[in-house]
Amino acid sequence: MEVKFKHTLRYDRKPSSRLALYGLLLVAALTLMLCVRTCSMPTLRVAERHPSGGDTLDVAIEYGPLSLYRYDDTLGGFSYDLLRQLASERGLHLKFHPVVALGDALSGLDEGLFDIVVGAMPMTERYRERYAFTAPVYIDRQVLVQLRDSAGKAPIGSQLDMAGHEVWVMAQSPVADRLHNLASEIGDTIYVVEDPAYGSEQLFIMTATGEIPSAVVNERIARVMAADYPQVDISTAVSFNQFQSWLCRKADSLLVNRLDTIMEAHRQTGGYRELSRRYFP
Repeated sequence: MEVKFKHTLRYDRKPSSRLALYGLLLVAALTLMLCVRTCSMPTLRVAERHPSGGDTLDVAIEYGPLSLYRYDDTLGGFSYDLLRQLASERGLHLKFHPVVALGDALSGLDEGLFDIVVGAMPMTERYRERYAFTAPVYIDRQVLVQLRDSAGKAPIGSQLDMAGHEVWVMAQSPVADRLHNLASEIGDTIYVVEDPAYGSEQLFIMTATGEIPSAVVNERIARVMAADYPQVDISTAVSFNQFQSWLCRKADSLLVNRLDTIMEAHRQTGGYRELSRRYFP
């Protein structure tokens, strides 16, 4: 009837080293591409992490299939493209800061380095006490990521089967709260490892390659990733559908209200509908 949190995360194993390097290279490449884009898009810039000041909003955006990713020589992602639309149509000045670990983004928000955190962030009561959420951007839920056995069957077939198993999540993610509640519901222990270095995509890959036993990530991200990893099962839901929003500091209520007003108007446009069909068919 408890959740045990393990905080000693980095094991001395070669796959971890490769993934760490992979994550750093991805962020470096994305940062460089965002810098190049400043030549043709003056409202979208990236620089060293310090408050921009003026009317520029610093946006910490999670690297992942729904937020920000690279395909060929182009940057994409539902949240990234949506923010670009808002910047273009509503005169917002944005500076993007790609991040892999959610903890880095939240720490930067707390320290005043960022104004907005964009990523796979469900609304939870504990986080509502700490941060201001924008109006919902989309709806998602969390699923368990695990390898199928030699017969093609998932070892964990339901939430009840998670008792006694080790599950990895992003450090400071609301998903840990959900697993705590789930452990109470099933009356048994779930061993939760909070990883401070990696995001949802990296945890999915670590599970797919057998480096960790399982992970919990958002379903929309898992479905995109599962197309390239047929050995992975994502059929076990860990939560109900939840609103996914962007985060701001509690003191920035005016910014939240401004974003909500802009988003409400933008939902009625053809650009938003086309974007939704592209990413959420």
